[in-house]
Amino acid sequence: MKSALRRWTDGHPHAVLYDEQTSSLLDVASGKSIKFLWGELAAAEERTHPETGDGYLVLLFNGGSQIALVDPGGIGFAPSTANSGEVQGLPAVVCLKDFHTLKSRVDHFLYEHPEAPPPADSLYMIMICIAILDGARAVGFDVGELEQELDKSLEKIEERRRE
Repeated sequence: MKSALRRWTDGHPHAVLYDEQTSSLLDVASGKSIKFLWGELAAAEERTHPETGDGYLVLLFNGGSQIALVDPGGIGFAPSTANSGEVQGLPAVVCLKDFHTLKSRVDHFLYEHPEAPPPADSLYMIMICIAILDGARAVGFDVGELEQELDKSLEKIEERRRE
C-alpha cells in the first residue's frame, strides 16, 4: 500500500504530496493536508476513470471512509449533506478545488457586481460548498477558516437580497 501511494504521489506532485514522516497528504491546490495512520488504511486500489482513462488511487480506511487521489483535482472525497440537506446534482466525489471554484464564482457576483442582486443560483452554489466542506471535515481536513469565509459570503448574499 505504501508503495502504491508513493508511486502515485511521486508521479503527480502538482496534485498531491505525501510526507512520510508525518503520514500526511497535502492537497496542492488548496494547501490543506490530512494525516492518517497506516494501521487505519485497509486498502489502496489503483483505478482508471472509465470516461477519461486517467489513473487515480483510492485509499480505503477501516470504518468505511475513503479518499481518492486524482489528477488534477488533488484529494477527492464524498460530499456530506448533513448540514446542507439534499442538493440536486451534487457529484459523488468532490475536492477542495471545487469549493474554491464555486466560492470564487459567488464572490465574483458579490464583489465585482455590487449594484446587481446576487444570481438565483448563488444559494445553490453555497449549499454545494457546505456539502464539500462537511465532506472534507469528515475525511480529516481542517476547514474552519474556509467555513468562516463561506459564512461571510452567505451573510453578504442575505444582506444584498434584503436591499
